[in-house]
Amino acid sequence: MDLKHEHALLARWGGHTTPLLSIVCLAYNHEAFIGATLDGFLRQETDFPFEIIVHDDASSDGTAALIRQYAARYPNIIRPIYQTQNQYSLGVPFSTALFAQARGRYIAYCEGDDYWTDPRKLQIQVDFLEHNRDYVITYHDAFMFDERGVIRSPHLGARYRRDASALELMRGRPLSTLTVCFRNLVHELPAELHGVEVLDICWWSLLGAHGKGKFLEQIQPAAYRVHQGGIFSMRPSRQRIRMSLHAYYSLARYYQRIGNEALYQHFMAEVFCHALALISPARKLRALLTVAANAGANLARRLVPAAGLKH
Repeated sequence: MDLKHEHALLARWGGHTTPLLSIVCLAYNHEAFIGATLDGFLRQETDFPFEIIVHDDASSDGTAALIRQYAARYPNIIRPIYQTQNQYSLGVPFSTALFAQARGRYIAYCEGDDYWTDPRKLQIQVDFLEHNRDYVITYHDAFMFDERGVIRSPHLGARYRRDASALELMRGRPLSTLTVCFRNLVHELPAELHGVEVLDICWWSLLGAHGKGKFLEQIQPAAYRVHQGGIFSMRPSRQRIRMSLHAYYSLARYYQRIGNEALYQHFMAEVFCHALALISPARKLRALLTVAANAGANLARRLVPAAGLKH
């Protein structure tokens, strides 16, 4: 792909460069993958202009050099951002900050080690959102793969391969993050959510205040890559649970502050369930027996005085 391809895209868009949609891509040490990711973006067949914001978080390999090559060939479409110090390690919520920099009415999100397979993906998603104002986000399926081949397809379980109500989104319903296209409404995070690593849960929850979610089965599954450098997928199971627990606790604090008691209780219940998952089976059994014993003792104390009143 080269400047001729960019000219072809601009011609298809009638020469317009103001984007209707912004693709946000985060990259870190993705030298082996970023080419496939960017090619998947550039193959999109749309009747509207889009921009690609690709953020390199101070990669130590050749990722930034590859991004520069693509940006030179697509100067009117690709907006590169290069960090000199790794922002993720500093706990900076830069991904959400990129939404505020996006010029598009809609955001499509994909990290630099994943890629899209369907060239009509963005057109289908934007068409739906343009004609259905009560929906805030669209998504589709993905397959999980590594260097040996497909691990799981589809990525979403059967219970999530359907539409989502606004309440389900607010409760942090799982979505395949690399498949989403949503209205550009989340420009900053509440203070309680700063430092959260599993931010996509928080995005869906905040977006749920604005509408519903649509599952678009007709879009070909995107490719979710599992590899040693994966920020979430390759973390040990207990660490992934801790990361999710922190996100749920932070959301609970946020909803408590704004006075949404139902969502506060929902996320505190998630915190409790995730905390239990971190406890070994033996300790979990002892804890349950202790709770049962205490409950029995409290019940006995209540019954004894009541029985005494009958004499």
